[in-house]
Amino acid sequence: MIKALILGINGKMGANVREIIAADNEIEAACGVDMSAGEICGIPVYSSFDDVKEKVDVIIDFSSPAALEKELVWAQKNGAAVVIAATGYSQKQLELIDAYSSRLPVFKTANFSLGINLLVDLVKSAAETLGESFDIEIIEKHHRLKADAPSGTALMLAESANSAFGKDKEYVYGREGNTGKRGAEIGLHAVRGGTIVGEHEVIFAGEDEIITLSHSARSKKVFAAGAVKAAKWICGKPAGKYDMKDLLAKLG
Repeated sequence: MIKALILGINGKMGANVREIIAADNEIEAACGVDMSAGEICGIPVYSSFDDVKEKVDVIIDFSSPAALEKELVWAQKNGAAVVIAATGYSQKQLELIDAYSSRLPVFKTANFSLGINLLVDLVKSAAETLGESFDIEIIEKHHRLKADAPSGTALMLAESANSAFGKDKEYVYGREGNTGKRGAEIGLHAVRGGTIVGEHEVIFAGEDEIITLSHSARSKKVFAAGAVKAAKWICGKPAGKYDMKDLLAKLG
């Protein structure tokens, strides 16, 4: 039985992860780390990694970038794999993740939804086929509490499209005032409001025709399910940085 530590176990995504794990006979929630220590659903919760007593195989992280360094240090010391599902990391933190991936298995992706990862491939294929004659705009929508913008998924979609052009296109984040004629760019636009789980739309606007590729998440459970699947998959893997492409390739 795989034993998991849920980082951010008291939060909404932590609740979804607990629910998914409770219905899975291959993995169990051994403990959690969150701001408030105690117990939730019979699972011990600690306010610091220093207090964790349980031996775990993998950390599932739906917390915040603030916990990253302590998480990675503890994971290396205790031989645990890490599944990073939080977003909003700084460039320095992304470099830290890369550094630790040479010492332990790290699974990181901007979005754990199977549908989104299919969309990423479709966007790249469309960009390669349509070429420079179509302008690309990305619109992402999330709930009012999401702190970072644009979303990590929107950036992942932009990178996928841009790879068709040698990553030469500039990213323009929203537009205001007299912006002048559109250049060699990909536009990214963020909407925040209500309880929107996550919506992403990629628009290819050409001469007299528009092609739109989109994905809408109706529940956060899709992300929790993907993270749990990644946690089961990464256990026992050698040190390295993995993402959904690696997981989907092996499952296929």
